[in-house]
Amino acid sequence: MSDGFLHSFGFLLAVKIVAILLAFLTIPLAVGMLEHKGMAHMQARLGPMYAGGFHGWAQLVADGIKFVQKEDVVPDNADRWVFKLAPAVSLLPAMFVLVVIPVGPDIVAEPLDIGLFYALAISSITVIGMLMAAWSSANKFSLLGGIRGAAQLIAYELPLILSAVSVVILAGTLSLTGIAHAWRWWWLLALAPGIFIFFTASLAELNRPPFDMPVADSEIIFGHMTEYTGLRFALFLLTEYAGIVVAGGLIAAMFLGGWRGPFWDVVQIGDVYPLGIAYTMLKVLAVAFVVIWLRVTYPRLREDQLQKLCWKALIPLSLLQVLVTGAVTVAR
Repeated sequence: MSDGFLHSFGFLLAVKIVAILLAFLTIPLAVGMLEHKGMAHMQARLGPMYAGGFHGWAQLVADGIKFVQKEDVVPDNADRWVFKLAPAVSLLPAMFVLVVIPVGPDIVAEPLDIGLFYALAISSITVIGMLMAAWSSANKFSLLGGIRGAAQLIAYELPLILSAVSVVILAGTLSLTGIAHAWRWWWLLALAPGIFIFFTASLAELNRPPFDMPVADSEIIFGHMTEYTGLRFALFLLTEYAGIVVAGGLIAAMFLGGWRGPFWDVVQIGDVYPLGIAYTMLKVLAVAFVVIWLRVTYPRLREDQLQKLCWKALIPLSLLQVLVTGAVTVAR
């Protein structure tokens, strides 16, 4: 195989597509397995520890087989095409965001100069899939869940963006790769409020506990997912795990230095730094673990508490973070 072919646009594009698909199909499943095992240990749940023998290694496989075997039901009064498309519309934005998240100094599918802007814009499309599912289900509980999800997105998108603005001010670029290159250890202290705000807002946008009001089973059954069964229901669950991976990747690149860590550049194979890739993955999984930890620790907020936290706490705090960061940057 000639060097010209290996460096051709078509070959490189094919490699990038395959790499993104593999990451998209494996890492969210790993997070799902981590949630099974983490919750099993934290809450003494014995069920997920048996399937397959040692430590319940086949639990995820068993879940997949279960979803495949379930009947695919579409309600009689549903808008069939919108109902069927909604899970894909919710899931695919996460895959598109992975395109701009760096895992190494030069390892990123597409190093866009506006990568952060692109990631935040594309990730917000997920709520459209939620609204499609809520409206097309012809179910009042689904519709209530969709409305709650939209209200949550409108509220928490503002502190999410404002916390990202502080990072952009310090780094001087919208490129996620550029932000990771510009990262310094003291950012952990300077941007500590921003990390908290971004993480909390991400939890709310993912509808993860304690911000899972759109799927509050005790009130509205399961929100926009009430009428879904089988693989389509599984796609909505995969959307949640893919969103955790995306949030972890963004937090790692923006606030935790991406691939940076002790001796990350000691081992080099060509242009690849294996330790740097390992650090990125460990940071993503660490964020995922905290997300799971919060699920089993805190009860669900009420809708009014959720909105008050955003408008009366997170937004003022994020504005203060932007003000302080801007002043420090100008004074340097």
